[in-house]
Amino acid sequence: MGQARQEVLEKQARFLFPSITTYYSEPLILERGKGLYLYDTEGRAYLDFFGGILTVIAGHCNDRITEKMVEQARTLQHTSTLFVTAPQVELAEKLAEISPGRLQKSFFTNSGTEANETAIQIARAYTGRHEVVALRHAYSGRSALARSITGQHAWRAGGPGLSGIAHAPNAYCYRCPFEKTYPGCEMICARDVEEIIRTATSGQLAAFIAEPIQGVGGFITPPREYFPIVAEIIRRYGGIFISDEVQTGFGRTGGKWFGIEHWGVQPDVITAAKGLGNGAPIGATIATPEIADSLKGLTISTFGGNPVATCAAKATIDLIDSESLLENAKVVGQYLRECLEKLQDKHPIIGDVRGMGLMQAVELVQDRRTRQPAAEELRRLMDLTKDNGLILGKGGLYGNVIRISPALTCCKGDVDDAIRLLDRSLSQLQQA
Repeated sequence: MGQARQEVLEKQARFLFPSITTYYSEPLILERGKGLYLYDTEGRAYLDFFGGILTVIAGHCNDRITEKMVEQARTLQHTSTLFVTAPQVELAEKLAEISPGRLQKSFFTNSGTEANETAIQIARAYTGRHEVVALRHAYSGRSALARSITGQHAWRAGGPGLSGIAHAPNAYCYRCPFEKTYPGCEMICARDVEEIIRTATSGQLAAFIAEPIQGVGGFITPPREYFPIVAEIIRRYGGIFISDEVQTGFGRTGGKWFGIEHWGVQPDVITAAKGLGNGAPIGATIATPEIADSLKGLTISTFGGNPVATCAAKATIDLIDSESLLENAKVVGQYLRECLEKLQDKHPIIGDVRGMGLMQAVELVQDRRTRQPAAEELRRLMDLTKDNGLILGKGGLYGNVIRISPALTCCKGDVDDAIRLLDRSLSQLQQA
């Protein structure tokens, strides 16, 4: 087994781009998965509380979803958007049913990056304008446009960004860029969006794009007043509101299909991917009819709307609905939050706990008073959690945030297991 593992690692180094980063000092080679568990090449089990970057929303190799995919693959595996297929149409109909407001028309791609590209494209076509406001700490994907929208330097490497994009301060209450404290801050971060439009753009706005909860940014969760204030400003300047639901969509935040619904704002466009297909490669841009209809000319996606991927997505949504996983994410997510706050009381290294539903974060600091990011400590903690059989994610501009996002099928007992392993790992970290 050891020799086989070394051979895989050597081939990884020889044949894959070195920019492909992996977790852990000693990379983890995964072989199979089932439910909430992943297994390495030596047969060791790991409780997965990251879900493939918030993607495996219904558990690994879910039988109901897998059977639908296999059946579809044996029937019709691929066409393109040049042809009409029932799986694509049925998924679009289902998305229109569960999406908030007047979002009724979909365009399917292969990833969240492409979904965000499409959203900016139709915003510019609809408004006849070019400029976009995004948020600092945001992550939007790996294309040239998506990297330009991204508000983190490490993810923007590869050349200068595209023009026409301005970045506003985000609602990072734990590290407020204005050094204010909520709720006495009068939501200066939200109101500053107007100042950004007036000083960093021509004032002719095409769109504002934001994640309801910033994923790679470290699950930064704005106060309830934030998006209503920003939406009013954006629309007053003629722009449309794009909600990037690539990580927050399909029940992840608990109780709602989409994260933005918690803020009571109806977006003009939603982008989605990740949990939509439970691991199948699919992205979607969902828009109001008039915005969708504004895109003229020829448009094609060779793999977007693929029958197998759209079948998997429809099966995923149906399972979430039939198993009441929106409510489960709300209930179990609240339990997870309470458990994390107890760990915060016990371990001084935990500076902040935040998130919604089954999208929770723990920010590590060297000192709670100074809030100095504990990035090196998190690097060591990640190795400890792996050794203890627990998979977590990490993020944040400073590399000091634990991201916790198990499948929506998890129960309180699974949370107890994860908390026990995290508690053990934190204790080992502080004893080292």
